[in-house]
Amino acid sequence: MTEITYQVPNIHCEHCARTIRQELSEMMGIHRVVVNVGQKAVTVGFEPPATDGQIRGVLEEILYPATP
Repeated sequence: MTEITYQVPNIHCEHCARTIRQELSEMMGIHRVVVNVGQKAVTVGFEPPATDGQIRGVLEEILYPATP
């Protein structure tokens, strides 16, 4: 399993965190989503078929884009 932490500057509250957890958890291959509101970070544990690009795409689609 791969684990990546993304910096997501648009995270402001628990509602943001809940939205991110819900959307990413629906993806095939996602095993863990941890959102740290204070650090504006999202840690995702995943394996194929999920990819880094797909995760970034979902975050952008739901208006919480990860910084490069």
